[in-house]
Amino acid sequence: MSLREECGVFGIISPQTADVAELVYYGLYALQHRGQESCGIVVNDDGVFSSYKDLGLVGEVFSQDILSRLPKGSMAVGHVRYGTTGSTNRNNCQPIEVNHQKGKMALAHNGNLSNAMELRNALELAGAIFHTTSDTETIAYIITQERLKAPSIEDAVSQAMNRLDGAYSLVLMSSQKLICARDPYGFRPLCCGRMPDGTWAVASESCGLTAIGASFVRDVEPGEILVFGPKGEVSRKEHCKTRKKKLCVFEYIYFARPDSVIDGVSVHTARNRAGKILAKAHPADADIVVGVPDSGLDAALGFSSESGIPYSMGLIKNKYIGRTFISPGQSARLDQVRIKLAAIEENVRGKRVVLIDDSIIRGTTSGRIVKLLRDAGAKEIHMRISSPPFLHPCYYGTDVDSREHLIACHHTVEETAEIIGADSLGYLPADQLGVLTEGLGYCSACFDGKYPTAVLADTRKDRFERKLSEIR
Repeated sequence: MSLREECGVFGIISPQTADVAELVYYGLYALQHRGQESCGIVVNDDGVFSSYKDLGLVGEVFSQDILSRLPKGSMAVGHVRYGTTGSTNRNNCQPIEVNHQKGKMALAHNGNLSNAMELRNALELAGAIFHTTSDTETIAYIITQERLKAPSIEDAVSQAMNRLDGAYSLVLMSSQKLICARDPYGFRPLCCGRMPDGTWAVASESCGLTAIGASFVRDVEPGEILVFGPKGEVSRKEHCKTRKKKLCVFEYIYFARPDSVIDGVSVHTARNRAGKILAKAHPADADIVVGVPDSGLDAALGFSSESGIPYSMGLIKNKYIGRTFISPGQSARLDQVRIKLAAIEENVRGKRVVLIDDSIIRGTTSGRIVKLLRDAGAKEIHMRISSPPFLHPCYYGTDVDSREHLIACHHTVEETAEIIGADSLGYLPADQLGVLTEGLGYCSACFDGKYPTAVLADTRKDRFERKLSEIR
């Protein structure tokens, strides 16, 4: 089991009719690392919505022919998905589109609600019929309910936020407005930028803005609702500062692209700091430092800088294969590890290696990487992990929903080292996580079990995929 990440959202609103689908395409391409199961784009052409969604990578789903069929318009929203909640099928592709008495809406969502089942059960008992198994449809239902009573779509979003608990960064498009909202804890990142022609863009990460030539303006504040429409740009902050900030610290360790800046903190710098902390906390007598591509590279550079041990490229990544966590089965994941990474024998043969990676979940992937280096002739392998041990499930958008397969829950550090075949093992000290975020409030519940929200009893990723025998 490897760590699986959340999703990426992107939105655009132009002062004139433009090829907005192409801009969203490039934005989603830059956010591809956040989700590789499915993607979708919805275009607003003077109130008429046109969309295309399918399973696969952005470059596979949106061929030039498909993009050319989407009309020009003034607004568009897009989404790349990894399903932390809900199965992998076309029904769960986003953005979700809704038609109701007061208009229409397209919604893209990143994160997981901690009260999703409670909300969904109440909606179903009231007569709602669900077509997907994702939290996003629950959010869409609640916003729609509120919209039927509220004077505006932004008022509806604000009222809906009173009922939602957990992680959600939203990009929503109505007939006339583009709206983005971030939960009051700020679990998941969201930012906005502007192009020279006045076009506004909203993205999960700043790298999405850079991809379309937009200048970063600022991060969306936790609890903030930003409205782009006929009245210009309006910020609503009635939900701001109602909760302590709890940005997922793993955004800095693994999820985000290293060239992104989240809430004012460079992802590259945070990972580099993690490597330096590891060098101090868990030094090793070694010849070279090797990072596991991609998220281990920056930490490896930090470890090398702090320790004085030379950095060397010991592993090379096949750039044409997705991250290992995308495969649904363990055998498939191992097959992908074999073709995803290769050791550079000339650099590691006979060497004592410090191997830097971002995490150990089950231990199978780590064991395979250690074996790659052993087979290439590495003399010793001292593994260092740029995060603390995973000890608890995550309910806010990361696909770690059970302690059952977390190796650190069942084995000591020494036992884990033996299982993965390393000569030694060291994790980032949990009390040093604040150094990575420069003092910003963060969520580290997957490491320490301190959940910011109430956690329901049934939080399994597959909770909607029950067999008939289980519900009779």
